[in-house]
Formats: sequence, structure tokens, C-alpha cells
Amino acid sequence: MLPDKINQLVEDMSSQALAQMASAKDSKSLYDVKVEFLGKQGKFTTILKGLSDLPKEQRPEAGKVVNLKKQELLKHLESREADLEAAELNKVVESETLNFSIPRTSKKLGSPHPISKITDEMISILSKLGFSVRTGPHIESDENNFSKLNFPKDHPARDMQDTFYINEDYVLRTHTSPIQVRTLENEKLPLKILAPGSVFRCDSDISHSPNFNQVEGLYVDKNVSMAHLKGIIGYFVKELFGEKTKTRFRPSFFPFTEPSAEVDCTCPLCKGKGCRVCSNSGWIEIGGCGLVHPNVLTSCGVDAEEWQGLAFGFGAERMAMIKYGIGDIRLFNENSINFVSQF
Repeated sequence: MLPDKINQLVEDMSSQALAQMASAKDSKSLYDVKVEFLGKQGKFTTILKGLSDLPKEQRPEAGKVVNLKKQELLKHLESREADLEAAELNKVVESETLNFSIPRTSKKLGSPHPISKITDEMISILSKLGFSVRTGPHIESDENNFSKLNFPKDHPARDMQDTFYINEDYVLRTHTSPIQVRTLENEKLPLKILAPGSVFRCDSDISHSPNFNQVEGLYVDKNVSMAHLKGIIGYFVKELFGEKTKTRFRPSFFPFTEPSAEVDCTCPLCKGKGCRVCSNSGWIEIGGCGLVHPNVLTSCGVDAEEWQGLAFGFGAERMAMIKYGIGDIRLFNENSINFVSQF
């Protein structure tokens, strides 16, 4: 049997709580009532703590009575809370009106990224010559990225690449040429393929990015020559930059081609007259090319006595900068709507 004073205290406290809940004018006032009576430091918690003064045999029953009353009050509180929130919402709805004369906020729409746009255009042009697209992983074996492309271990030519190494055996690909290796090893000859995609090098400034994009081409057949290479690139440049664009080839060095050349075209912005973009030379470098080195063909299981190949590669960012007159390569990665919407 509980002492009468405990029962009376619980009933009085409950009546006070119900009265204050009923008189609460808004959700904030109701929350204050909740804290006062049912919070961690509230009055019902104080009652529960005081039960330790009762005889041991009376404590369970007393605790049950107090907790049941707390549960009743919580249910009433939730009901009252719902009523107040509904009333507050109705008040807001009644007091607010929509002004249809206010001009709507203008939102800029995006558009294809210039890298995607130039890459698609490059692929479209070369597909007319019979080239089709192949893809490959960003993380490549050192063997596919270097060794099978005639980069021997400890060869100085590896320093040209500024490589991100995953470990001793794997790298972030420094060019899309490993796609060519995979294709030569797994597909029948002859073939014409394009290898577009992201590549990675330890380099970053106004004209270089650690992550950029390439479109490489490979053509392997019998009796392939420099004449085929010059014809393909000449056609490609005219289609991309205009019929009057000229090309020139300068001797160069790449481990995977022999002979090798760098390709220039007349500046599309000044039409070869000389401007800031082309350093007043009238020419702009656009990529590298050459005949596939016999060592590369042999390393991929191709008979270099029977088959020959040509290869070329263009940087998508560089081509976009030339075609669209973009002065800073870092703009491509800034995700600016103002920049992208121009294209």
C-alpha cells in the first residue's frame, strides 16, 4: 500500500501539467511545459528520485504509478502538440498569399562540357574513315603502360611521363596507348581504332593538368606508310578547324613510334597570320604521331614483318582551347555554369 502523500503528489503534479498544457498558446510554450514536468530534470523525475526514501517493498509499486502517469501525460502532450502545430500552420496559410506578379528567379541551364563536345566531334570525324572506339581501365599495369610500348625498365623515356604510381606494378595510365596494346593482343587484324579517355600525369599549371583527356588512333594493316598518316591527319584537321587549315610535320621522338613526328596546324584563330595564341608564329602544335615501332607490334604478338601500323594522339583540352579560344586549361575543371553554358 502506497502512502497517501505519494498518490496525492502525483495527482496534483498531473493536474498542474494538464492545466498548463491546455493554456499553452503555441508550440514553444508547450515545449516549456514538457521540460518542466517531463524533462530529465523535470518534476516527475524528481519524484522518481525521491522514491529511494520509501521502504524497499513499496518502491516498485510507487515507480509504476509515477511512470504510468508520465505515459498518460506524454500522450496528452502529443495530442496537444499536434493541435497547436495544425493551428499555427492554418494561421500561416491564412495570412500569406501568393503574389503572381513577382518575376520568377532565372536559372541558367547547363550544356555539354567542351571536353565532351570536342571529343565527340573528333570521334565523329575519324569514324568517317573507318575508326571505331575502344576503352580501357584508368589503372594500368606498368607492362601495358610502358614495357609493351617500348619503354624498357630504367629507360630515360619514362621520365617524359611524370607518372602516378599505385605500386611497383600498377600506375594511373599516362596515355590511352595501353588500350592499343589490349586491342592488338585480343582482336584480329587489320584494325582501325580510337582510344579516347582520361589520363594522369604529375603536372599542373596554366597549360597543364594532372588529369586530362586524349584521343589516340591506331591503324594496323599491310603496307601502312607515312603517306596514310599524313592523309588521315590532314583530313582530320580540315574537318575540325576548317578547309583552309594546313598541317606540317616536324621530326620528333616517341619510344612507341619510328619515325615519329609532332603535328602543327595553322592557327585557326588568326588563320596563320600570327597572334597571341600562336605566339605570332601562325602555327600551333596539336599532337604527336608516327609509324608503330616494330618492337611494339612484336611485344603484342603481331608479326612486324607482315604488318605495319600508324598511331597518332591529340589532347582533347588542347584541341578545345584552340578551337574555342580558351586561355586557361584549369577552367575545364572548375564546374562553372557561366563557363560551360557558353558551349
